[in-house]
Amino acid sequence: MALEEYRNRIDEIDKKIAQLFQERMDTVTKVGQYKKENNIPILNRKREEEVLEKNAKRLREDLQEEGREFFENLMAVSRAYQQKIIFNEGKSSKNTMVSVGYPGVKGSFGYQAMVEYFKLDEGSKNYTEFEDIFIGMKKEEIEYGILPIENSSTGAINKVYDLLRKYGFSIVGEQCIKIDQNILGIPGTTLLDIKEVYSHPQGFEQSSRFVSGYSDWRLIPYHNTAMSAKYVMELNDKSKAAIASREAAKIYGLQIIKEGINDNRNNTTRFIVIGKSLEVQEESDKISVVFTLKHEAGNLYNSLRFFAENFINLLKIESRPMEESNWEYFFYIDFEGNLRSEAVKNALKKLEEDSSYFRILGCYKKMSMEI
Repeated sequence: MALEEYRNRIDEIDKKIAQLFQERMDTVTKVGQYKKENNIPILNRKREEEVLEKNAKRLREDLQEEGREFFENLMAVSRAYQQKIIFNEGKSSKNTMVSVGYPGVKGSFGYQAMVEYFKLDEGSKNYTEFEDIFIGMKKEEIEYGILPIENSSTGAINKVYDLLRKYGFSIVGEQCIKIDQNILGIPGTTLLDIKEVYSHPQGFEQSSRFVSGYSDWRLIPYHNTAMSAKYVMELNDKSKAAIASREAAKIYGLQIIKEGINDNRNNTTRFIVIGKSLEVQEESDKISVVFTLKHEAGNLYNSLRFFAENFINLLKIESRPMEESNWEYFFYIDFEGNLRSEAVKNALKKLEEDSSYFRILGCYKKMSMEI
């Protein structure tokens, strides 16, 4: 068969693919409309994984990896189209709905977490401060937000806990990202050239052992690790460096002067996905709540006992001081389970009865910190 015949055959196949693609997107639109009417999130990770696995197995073994990538891209296009058609429906050009807000700029760990969780970039919007994401959701600029809540080396990010309670939004998912911190500078920079280093305070804290070896460096806190990299790129000065990710170096054309400087090589940050309302799926297996108790001996012990009595595994507990009352606290706990479970209902009913303040923060799919 001559080359021209092969090309004609490909044209015929592409014509069929185009027809099937249009038919698929028409159906995608109907699915999106149904989800909107029934307040169902666009992304269903379990369903997508099942579709990928099923379609990959339909192909020859030597094509399964490429086939999986093809269907991943197809589903990403489908999600973006649902957002474009459904969430912009009836909105003026001055009030266009954006899907997801993340902290920092492209190349930040928040950006990476957003891409890995939602499997898309289009429709995202970046914000400088954590609270800006909550404000953006309140103003309906975005439907979801993604924020760091906990780091395996430095612990809880208290500001995010406080904002969750302040704004009343819900946790609808989580994503864990392995953190690798690096010293970045403009091409040609060496460690001896550096006089100032920019990064988020967490970046400095996570790399404290390395930076302590350079006592002459001036450490300057900045909004975000990726924003630090962007700023160093703009300064174009060999005496300025940033602590940020490899992705930030690639995006902003910086050189990795020293890689892997974080103290803990298994350093991981857990991000939460927030939405305006509680979303409970069949596969949800983790619950977060916040409550307060009277400041009396044994109260916390008695309340946590309800979980042991119902054979529920507690995963985490954090406390945050109440601004209006000295030595009293908001308790945030994460535990395994689904809100539809009778054991969970029993434990939460007793906890709520004992609490001065009680709120369910979310019920969502747990992601392992072992990544």
